[in-house]
Amino acid sequence: MGALLSFLSAAYYVPKLHFGPIPETVSVKTAASSKAVERITLRDYVQLRCPSLFQEFRPAWWLNSGHLQTAYCVLGDFSKIDKVEYDRKLIRTLDGGTIGLDFTPPAQERTLEDDTPIVVVLHGLTGGSHESYVRSILAPACTPVEQGGLGYRGIVVNFRGCAGVPLTSPQLYSALHTDDIRVAVMFIAKTYPGAPLIGLGFSLGANVLTRYMAQEGMNCRFVAGCALASPWDLVASSQRMEGRFFHRRVYSRGMAQNLKNLVARHKDALAQFPDSALYKAAQTSLSKKDMALVDFDNTITRLAGGSSPPFPFPTAHDYYVGSSSHVLLGDIRVPFLAVSSADDPIASNVPVGVTDNGWIILAVTQGGGHLGWFEAGKQFGELERWIRKPVIEWIRAAGQDLISDSERGRPLHEVDGFLKEFGRDDIGCKEVEGGGHVVGVDGEEGLLAGL
Repeated sequence: MGALLSFLSAAYYVPKLHFGPIPETVSVKTAASSKAVERITLRDYVQLRCPSLFQEFRPAWWLNSGHLQTAYCVLGDFSKIDKVEYDRKLIRTLDGGTIGLDFTPPAQERTLEDDTPIVVVLHGLTGGSHESYVRSILAPACTPVEQGGLGYRGIVVNFRGCAGVPLTSPQLYSALHTDDIRVAVMFIAKTYPGAPLIGLGFSLGANVLTRYMAQEGMNCRFVAGCALASPWDLVASSQRMEGRFFHRRVYSRGMAQNLKNLVARHKDALAQFPDSALYKAAQTSLSKKDMALVDFDNTITRLAGGSSPPFPFPTAHDYYVGSSSHVLLGDIRVPFLAVSSADDPIASNVPVGVTDNGWIILAVTQGGGHLGWFEAGKQFGELERWIRKPVIEWIRAAGQDLISDSERGRPLHEVDGFLKEFGRDDIGCKEVEGGGHVVGVDGEEGLLAGL
């Protein structure tokens, strides 16, 4: 009986994996140093190259709920671990907006070959390259091979106004808007045309990544993608968060306060656009107390969360309907791993059964909270992030073993100094002055981390 209970307990903590009924096949190297290639199913690919997904994740006993895991992600001290530094470049979009691209390792630290695999990261709601969850992946991914890392390049796409990026237009970012990541990936592909690109998104960034990869379909510039703690169905997520007293008081208000503080930080910049919807909405919303996330989205995001069309939206609910990514999963055409936690208090609506797309793997852990996944470390009282193990395995396989069957993305060209795709004149970007050296452990004061 004891052995049976032990087996059942272990099985309970093994992530539940969901594949399409007919998994797609991929071309992979038979060995790391081999030129021989074989075709295998995506299910076999995951079993062989991501063994951590088939092993148990047992949350640390003192963080045994989604609330505690999430709280530690927000309040824990991660300043002494996973130190990552960056070189920042600023790119200007056609509408005058600015996006910050943070490259690691910095040029002064070491030089990589131009065809080195690149992990392209999208952060959470008000985050950036400094976030502990971002660094927990980029630290091992970008550490030199001789020191036990993958030796990859990492590039974090910092959204407009986030992580010290200046706000130079009356437009923010959102769970729906994908053109900023689209032009950022165009810029990266132009800079490193021979490098395989691997997308990695966290929370809101995971939703944006999913939407972008689905919209691009066969033209996606990523060879593979990974989405962590995506909110998926924003209508259901909002209803759950706003409909429960604790969730509304803690999570919804906390995220709304973060967004208010971020907008307030750019009030002088916004004053240059006095006739804009964002400036006018900010004048009324910044003075309001105890705003919930849905209140902020109803006041600001639905108006200024992206370009027109489809913005502005009549209500936050309409914006949530338009922003949800679960309905687009069927359009992704490259290997895509999504990991969610069953006890995530912020993003718990996992789209199991929504699509039969053979490119999709959904992994659901029993614990982990929102972007936590903390397990007990080797030393007493020590914590480690379990999620880095399967993600690093996925990234390693995508960068070293996966063979792309076709050219990625549409051809690029320059028009009046802006980098554009052939066939699309409405979006483009160019590098502008600014940027500099960024120390990754330096977070943004006044904002709650880890969301």
